[in-house]
Amino acid sequence: MMGGDTYRGASGPLTTCNGNDMRNPLYQAFIDAGREAGYGLTEDYNGHRQEGFGPMHMTVRNGERCSTDLAYLGPARGRANLTVVTEADVDRLTFSGMRVTGARYRIGEQERSVKARQEVIISAGSIGSPALLQRSGVGPMSVLLAAGVPVRHDLPGVGENLQDHLEIYFQYRCKQPITINGHLGLLSKLRIGAQWMLTKTGLGATNHFESCGFIRSRAGVAAPDIQYHFLPAAIRYDGRAAFDGHGFQVHVGPNKPESRGHVRISGPDSSHEPLIQFNYLSTEKDLADWRQCLRLTREILQQPALDEFRDGEIQPGIDLSDDGAVDAWVRRNVETAYHPSCSCRMGARDDERAVVDPQCRVRGLQGVRVVDSSIFPSIPNGNLNAPTIMVAERAADLILGKDPLRLEAPVWRDPEWRSRQRERDPVRVVPMGAAP
Repeated sequence: MMGGDTYRGASGPLTTCNGNDMRNPLYQAFIDAGREAGYGLTEDYNGHRQEGFGPMHMTVRNGERCSTDLAYLGPARGRANLTVVTEADVDRLTFSGMRVTGARYRIGEQERSVKARQEVIISAGSIGSPALLQRSGVGPMSVLLAAGVPVRHDLPGVGENLQDHLEIYFQYRCKQPITINGHLGLLSKLRIGAQWMLTKTGLGATNHFESCGFIRSRAGVAAPDIQYHFLPAAIRYDGRAAFDGHGFQVHVGPNKPESRGHVRISGPDSSHEPLIQFNYLSTEKDLADWRQCLRLTREILQQPALDEFRDGEIQPGIDLSDDGAVDAWVRRNVETAYHPSCSCRMGARDDERAVVDPQCRVRGLQGVRVVDSSIFPSIPNGNLNAPTIMVAERAADLILGKDPLRLEAPVWRDPEWRSRQRERDPVRVVPMGAAP
């Protein structure tokens, strides 16, 4: 369990830890490679200092994923004032004038309704929340009319500003038989599963991303905009295809994409799937960021700390000095990091594209708030699980009228960020061109 300090609590409902405490030597070797490449170290990237290389945290409690269901909903399930309806599709909100009074939903072929005594909280995520608002007649007029929905409130920003993180896998063969690739056979899986079922320990008690890094792509960038998740295996994220042999990989991608997409309903009810367009890699800056990202990553993975483990490069295995080749490879291999966000963004009163105000209330309406990752104005500089939970914690205080906890907690920034990309020169400078 992570201990409490100025930057994090120790007694809240959400549990964090470092998995199996980096027992595989590859985790530490990756951190050491980052240090040798000229970057700093961080003991807690969620605390005083994000920039640097160090252990990665995960929401795991006693070997089990500490989801919001386990941390928050589970302890509240027995409350008399809580009813959880599953397998329900919420069709639209109901109104009295410009006040939201409840919602209509379907279970199978049955349509039902629920009334709100005070207000409705929409927490359907960055795809579902804007789609629900649009089906309810709240959103860009042109989108609503095209979908056959009467316009109740022309709110141009609903469904716009959609953002996501992308990532690729930078993979190498491993000289030593110490990777997760050696545990993918049926017998190994049975042993791992049995150990987890009986003791909640072992390889089943971690997500295997136990070391990480956050770096800045260029001088003049104030905060880290590239994120690394290290994995002691060479395998697809969905587990469907693994490298034949031992290998390791780092998941990496720029954290601040410039591209913006949208969510737009295709019809008047929930049976019509929304139209989702992320517009990935649609700007020259995004492509340039990816070129820089891959070049910096190969340099890190070529540092001496990984020499005793690193064998040939599995991918990308291309000449990174060739912009066209890099762009083409990224377009073929890039994947979502599952971080859709920002499609009902929070903003100031004079922001015409803002959907919610600083209290999470939908602008121009009464009795309704949006509380999920869709209200971020821009995508966070890291994974979205913790920031989304924090939005919910803050919104709960707002709804209950509680004063926020305020504490001055300074964060570290490279004092020379304007003039340097990293803190010091690397141990060994590797040409950024041909693959090894």
